Amino acid sequence: MRYVIHSVKMLMKSAMQYRSSLLMQVIAQFVMTGGEMMAVTVLLSRFRVVGHWGAAEIMFFFGVMQASFALTELFGRGIAAFQGFIGRGEFDSLLLRPKPLLLQVVCSQLDPRRLGSFLVGAAAILIAATRLEIVWTAGKLLLMAEVAVCSVLLLLGLFLIEATMCFFSVKSIEMVNVLTYGGRSTCQYPVDIFPAPIRLLFTYAAPVALCMHWPVSYVLGQPMVQMAAGWYYVTPLAGMVFFALMACVWYWGVRRYRSTGT
Repeated sequence: MRYVIHSVKMLMKSAMQYRSSLLMQVIAQFVMTGGEMMAVTVLLSRFRVVGHWGAAEIMFFFGVMQASFALTELFGRGIAAFQGFIGRGEFDSLLLRPKPLLLQVVCSQLDPRRLGSFLVGAAAILIAATRLEIVWTAGKLLLMAEVAVCSVLLLLGLFLIEATMCFFSVKSIEMVNVLTYGGRSTCQYPVDIFPAPIRLLFTYAAPVALCMHWPVSYVLGQPMVQMAAGWYYVTPLAGMVFFALMACVWYWGVRRYRSTGT
């Protein structure tokens, strides 16, 4: 953890060298993500109910996904941009350092611009929670904290799929974006409003529903799946399991890596 904290401090110090530029980029991200939020708001002004979900409830789902994705790109930019490590031959230098390899990749880059997106997500959650008059208990706060951590790990696991494929092809792997950026756009709405194939994809293949939608629906008082309350604290752990599995796959790719020779 000392290594992680030191890396984050150094990366933040580097980013703060050009404060005006950083501020403008944060504002740009805030405006772009705010535009997505406005698009959802306009859509919900026309259709008051989507499935059995009201406007405020959908806004809550939107906020959770946007905030989680922003945190993933903020702290996990090294994995999301892993293609550059291979293409520029920088991965070779990481192999020589006496630190855990995946941890080095995660700590290699920080993207503070995503603070703008995170603020939009947090604002959406706050506004929706106020309108829904959610009664927050210690259990619900703990569950939301677990959802945040496990969702970030899940999204990092999805980015690890593309990172693994980069060992075999340094070209852009657009197919994986169906699960990463496409998953963000899809899963900012409750997954149970979609057809069965999409529900199955984002429940079992990329378990966003297990990690995020099921526990969030429980917090909102409209559980998607009827089960004992304790199980809603278990399903988010699918994000940790998914990340661990994808990390194993990534290390499998590392063993087949061929140096660029630079």
